[in-house]
Amino acid sequence: MTSTITTADIDPARRSEHWHQAIARTYFPLDLDFRDPQRFEGEVTTWPLGDVLVSRLESEPLLYRRMPRHVRNDGAEELLVTIPVHSDVFFSQAGRDVQCGPGGYILERSHEPYEFGHAQSARLWVMKIRTEALARHVRAPDRFCSLQLDARAGTAALLVDTIGLVPQRHANLDADGRDTVGRHLLELLALALRADERVLTSSNSAVRLGHLSRVERLVRRNLHRRDLTPEAIASACGLSVRYLHELFRDTGCTLGQWIREQRLDAARACLEAGGEPVPLADIAFRFGFPDQSSFSRSFKRRFGDSPRDIRRSRRQHRV
Repeated sequence: MTSTITTADIDPARRSEHWHQAIARTYFPLDLDFRDPQRFEGEVTTWPLGDVLVSRLESEPLLYRRMPRHVRNDGAEELLVTIPVHSDVFFSQAGRDVQCGPGGYILERSHEPYEFGHAQSARLWVMKIRTEALARHVRAPDRFCSLQLDARAGTAALLVDTIGLVPQRHANLDADGRDTVGRHLLELLALALRADERVLTSSNSAVRLGHLSRVERLVRRNLHRRDLTPEAIASACGLSVRYLHELFRDTGCTLGQWIREQRLDAARACLEAGGEPVPLADIAFRFGFPDQSSFSRSFKRRFGDSPRDIRRSRRQHRV
């Protein structure tokens, strides 16, 4: 449920230690540099939404450092999506520096050292998600890190507006509702990332990224088609089949593997969604599998559980 950690009632001599613990508990361990540790004031409130943790962070000027020793001791990789509300923030990771103010947002990887901070008092929205969860919707999400992304229009603006409503509505949501809202936030983020044109021009391989993004959009819109062949995709995107395979050779995943993963990830999202259960045979057909048996075998190879196991677990969770 909702929780708030604040320095308001903490003895000034203990505020630095208290805030270190608050940040580690909410996000992950970081080193903190305070301008004035004993006068520091900060407050963080969290709203869990299934696989997504939404938080509002307000504090005096501060510098956060994610060090190599922190990375070595961590488990599954996570991402922080930081949206400044008041004041600019700066961020440096993997040799890239970015300054981001209100109207933008940035992604931070937990498994790569970084520096993050703000020279003025700041208020931030922060979404913590597992990299694996976002990767079900966006190929190689780490390529979007250390960029200032636009949150002023389109899907990104809708994402920010929806996050802003969470504090008002969270208490009235049951467990199923919170899970559903978390999935919607994840999907909105994925749509916003795929729609941000500056991502396509943020690399020396801008043209290749542009082609890849177009291929990804086409495939996701046509997961129901069993005839989603390299020839059909290349023709629809105006590419040669050879060049299409070259694009995916750079990603460490073949086109066929990636399409199969997209089908299975979409099927799992359908199984985990609320509402009236869809028959497994219909899910198999909807996402391009020839029959329920082949769908179930592929699903278990990828996730370790069968579709029935996922559905049963979801039903027990709702109860």
